Amino acid sequence: MAKSSVKKTNNSWLKRVAASLVMLPVAVGALWFGYPFVDVLALFVGTLLCFEWASMVQGRNFGTYMGAYLFALAVCLFVFDVVIDLSVLVAVSAFVWFKAKGEEHRYLITLGVPYISVGIASLLWLYHDVFSYPPYNFYMTLWFFVMVWAMDIGGLFVGTTVKGPKLAPKISPNKTWSGLFGGLLLAAAASFAYFWAFSRIGIMQTDFSVQCFFAILGVIIAFISQIGDLVESAIKRRLGLKDSSHIIPGHGGVFDRIDGLIFAGPFVYWLFKYGIWYL
Repeated sequence: MAKSSVKKTNNSWLKRVAASLVMLPVAVGALWFGYPFVDVLALFVGTLLCFEWASMVQGRNFGTYMGAYLFALAVCLFVFDVVIDLSVLVAVSAFVWFKAKGEEHRYLITLGVPYISVGIASLLWLYHDVFSYPPYNFYMTLWFFVMVWAMDIGGLFVGTTVKGPKLAPKISPNKTWSGLFGGLLLAAAASFAYFWAFSRIGIMQTDFSVQCFFAILGVIIAFISQIGDLVESAIKRRLGLKDSSHIIPGHGGVFDRIDGLIFAGPFVYWLFKYGIWYL
């Protein structure tokens, strides 16, 4: 590898690490302190995502789309009522669909309404509605975040080290099968260690079978987050973009960083709200 390429790669990694050292404490701190910090963070991140999506689709009515995304997001974040949330999503999506008539990316412009609103809001629904009481909501929501982060970290390190066959070359040329399995294995190990450690120090009482159960669940969540990553890549490829924006140094945009979280979030919410009755 040429010296210039090595230097460029090192600079990119330094930017990634520096940005992560800022973002990680903010996210974990908001989860720990809870309301209103976690709610404000969700609204802030969601607003940035609305801006990115409205910018990416390159529509003629940026302000209108941005406003529609923000309105739907705010309702889903702060109104815990399924009927109201669903009604607003349908109404706003219909409004955007008709407003985007003649636009090149009409489908993606409209998709932004439910994608952003449900994706971001599901994280708050998990925190406030499913896991509800502190510090349980902190530990369990953080566990979900760790699963997605483990998929990203394991996929990056194993994929760049082992390489091998491409996972989806037409969608995301850099992703490999080795990276996928590396991420899934790290998620399983991280999930098992998470609950084992908490059991050891007395935060949560879990036995070996429960720890194995959550390791398996961690793999499923990590896999779904990887699908979310590929979906985001497909959207950007359709729009002819490499990154959703350049807001975060070394990382690209907000969408690039939380694509797995907002894609897996609705699934995890549904699973713990309606699928796992004994938790």
